[in-house]
Amino acid sequence: MITHRKNGNPFDGRPVWAEVSLVALTHNFKAIRGLVNPPHEHRKHPRKVLSIVKGNGYGHGGPQVAKALEQAGSDWFGVTCTAEGIEVRKAGVRKPILVLTSFWPGEEGLLLRHRLSPAVIRCEQLAALERAAVRRSLRKGSAGFHLKIDTGMNRLGISPTDVDCFARQLEKSPHLRLEGVFTHLASSEVFANSPVAQQTREQEERFYGALERLRSLGIAPGIVHMANSAAIASRPETWGDMVRPGVILYGYHPGYEPMELRTEAEKKLPLRPVMSLRSRIISLRNIAAGGGVGYNAKFVAERPSKIAVLAAGYGDGIHRSLGNRGSVLVRGKLVPIVGIVSMDVTMVDVTDVADVEIGDIATIYGTDGKNVLPANAVARSIGTVTSDLLCAVTQRVRRVYLP
Repeated sequence: MITHRKNGNPFDGRPVWAEVSLVALTHNFKAIRGLVNPPHEHRKHPRKVLSIVKGNGYGHGGPQVAKALEQAGSDWFGVTCTAEGIEVRKAGVRKPILVLTSFWPGEEGLLLRHRLSPAVIRCEQLAALERAAVRRSLRKGSAGFHLKIDTGMNRLGISPTDVDCFARQLEKSPHLRLEGVFTHLASSEVFANSPVAQQTREQEERFYGALERLRSLGIAPGIVHMANSAAIASRPETWGDMVRPGVILYGYHPGYEPMELRTEAEKKLPLRPVMSLRSRIISLRNIAAGGGVGYNAKFVAERPSKIAVLAAGYGDGIHRSLGNRGSVLVRGKLVPIVGIVSMDVTMVDVTDVADVEIGDIATIYGTDGKNVLPANAVARSIGTVTSDLLCAVTQRVRRVYLP
């Protein structure tokens, strides 16, 4: 429940903040874990869930959401880099952490010190990890890592043809332990009849071929994982031993081709938006018809209008391209953003909002009582993805964690 009047601010200072619902986050995690562990299956061990908390937890606060997800039962966590992993560790998270984009030379000691499992994306990285493990006098087989296979995204990972090279290097690295093997699907949300739609099947075939080659060389792959958010919701054949939910943890399904599949995914896996980005009205002014608003008068009123100024702009995470295109919720009513979004303020037309006052709350996306302005709908309106909006919420915006 949000308070529309000025005395409802949960803290002092600049009136822009992001509310993060830990109840919604936990709901989404448990829904995902339940989906990938259907009761009719008789697996010896339930599928694990690796929660993606990279990019500052998709803008929600990486260490904070990791702590909440660990309490909810997350088995692993995924971060982008060593520094992100260290921040999550400092927050008290004890579960394993996978550094998804590997490591830079010289970071090996930090990885081992903070018990971070790097993704190995080049065969020669094993030698560097082995040297670091020897320097730290670790026991044999104690330094864990995951091997990433590039099955067609052509981004990060070893080629399936380099599996033999990997096996030779691993044999020379007695202090290392292969904890898992994974790949990343480039087009798991695409089902339309196109060459791109065939890519996921091709990636699966290459991945399973690489796994078979590893096993034939006497190497147990450990945890096998490939399913990202779209694959979790729509491709059960990719679930493997562990899944890696990203944006769906935070309440949103990715876009699908064809678009109708989003509705199907939402029914199969109901999610709740976790973040609500809010600001207060700090000024109101009446302008005459023909009056211009903001830089370069990109909005010109066609009628006498009441314009509200919000204490948030693109320096806080309101996408600049929402100028004259987006909307916000004020007193439960959708009102248009007018003019160019500035760094620190945004103008909205509240002419049709009864009794609007300075201090009222505007919800830029998220929930406002029973009203919802979903971030994915906002993203689609400006031709971007939900993660772009969520990650754009800057550090100067205070996160308020609601239990």
